[in-house]
Parts: sequence; structure tokens; C-alpha cells
Amino acid sequence: MPVTAFYSGSFDPLTNGHLDVIERAAGFCDRLVVGVGVNPNKAGLFTPEERIALVLKTARPLAKKAGCALEALAFSGLAVDAAKAAGAAIIVRGVRDATDFDYEMQMAGMNGAMAPLIRTVFLPASPEVRHITATLVRQIAAMGGDVSPFAPPIVVAALAKKFPNR
Repeated sequence: MPVTAFYSGSFDPLTNGHLDVIERAAGFCDRLVVGVGVNPNKAGLFTPEERIALVLKTARPLAKKAGCALEALAFSGLAVDAAKAAGAAIIVRGVRDATDFDYEMQMAGMNGAMAPLIRTVFLPASPEVRHITATLVRQIAAMGGDVSPFAPPIVVAALAKKFPNR
């Protein structure tokens, strides 16, 4: 039976850390749905449509190489509800450090109570991307710094368009 996994985040912007998780998750599922979270109370740097396009252009080749179908969609509300709607059996969460792990353990417990048939799988960040956060990438780009070590080239170009005077 095909296995669908759901990986959610803001992806504002997509980073090499996100791609690390996507590539590894694609290795153990048949279909990976990337859920781009939309918070109506927060204005993102990129629109949900831009984030979805960046995810698909950058991550689809990685998933295809692993034999996994990749989809991306926007959602608001609970990630566990979006995972259910996508038909996911697994929620994938990337973990960089102990702080992430503690938070993600709580979230996994809550999600498990709300959707007992969906399992959470933690993927530890690879050492070379462990330090990367979307927040820091946005801040560095806004201040004119070089974000090319932290994000895929298509995202670096998109960030340059968002901050043309830097």
C-alpha cells in the first residue's frame, strides 16, 4: 500500500535545511506532500503561491530521484488536519537540536491525540545544515548578506528580487 507523508512549515524561504529533510523523507514514502503553512495574522516575505513554486521547482527533482511523488499545497489551521486531508500516514518533522526536539515531542503528542493513526517521524538535520533557519536566512538577505550557502540558487535569486537595494 502506498505511503503518504506530510511535511509542514512556513518555508519562508525554503532553505537547504528544508531540502535536507525533503530529500530524506522522499526515501521512505511514495508520496510526499509539503504543506506550506499560512498564518493569516502574519505577512510572509513570500506569498504562499511563491513558496509553493519554490518548493516544487527545487524539491521535485530530489523526490523524483528517490522514486517519490512530490506535491505542495498551502494550508491554514492545524498541520495535523492538513495531514489528514492529504491522506498522510506520517508527519515528518526536521529536528536541529534539543530545543527543537523538546518542542516537536510535545507537538507529536498533541497530534497523536488528535489523529492516532498518523505517526510522527523525526529526521535529525544533517550536520552541514543544522545551523540554518529560515528566519536567519531572511535576516541575512535583508541586510545584504550572502545567503548562497544556506538556500538553493533559485531561492537566493528570489530573495535578491525581494531585497533589490541590498
